Amino acid sequence: MLDAALIMECADPSLKPAIVEQFVQAVGSDDPLAITVKSGGRLILIPKPKTPEEAIEMVRENIAGSIVRVGLTQIPAGIGVKDASELKVDLVDPCANLRIGTGMFAKILRIVAKWYGNPTSEEVFPQLFDDAIHAWQTGKFEGESVFQAEDPDGAVVQRSKVEVENADNAEDDAPSEIPEETPIKPNDAGIRIDLTRIGGQK
Repeated sequence: MLDAALIMECADPSLKPAIVEQFVQAVGSDDPLAITVKSGGRLILIPKPKTPEEAIEMVRENIAGSIVRVGLTQIPAGIGVKDASELKVDLVDPCANLRIGTGMFAKILRIVAKWYGNPTSEEVFPQLFDDAIHAWQTGKFEGESVFQAEDPDGAVVQRSKVEVENADNAEDDAPSEIPEETPIKPNDAGIRIDLTRIGGQK
């Protein structure tokens, strides 16, 4: 279970705390120094690091030709890094790992939401969340590499399983999610991508 203070302080602010918890529960590790190495689809067993420095050293040693996941959120190490020496110890720092990981996951959620036509219905969210988790684990969504993809921006309707049960408490902050949405009439649905909010650019 993630510490609530850690979520408040470090997680991406665009994700609700309950979503952050679900994300880490689905893909993450309780151990900030956790390293997973996969090569050719097979899990490679490596010794458990005792210090952050040791953990980063192991990541650097295994990054060539393997997929290495690190820390609380199991970030794919080496995204956007040209040389293994650029990998920093903060990858295994709980706060930094949570910040980077939730930031990447928020982007993936937005990519998936955009593919769905940015639905405003909260019922769609569990499916959207599952697809985003799958994309996080595989690195791909609809054939596109999600970690290298551009961030489409925009808000995602977020209603977690936890919050559905506590709907009364969730209503306080619900309106702030997507302030400018108007309900779509069934006959006006058409192609449900609203370009007005992004200045008409695709």
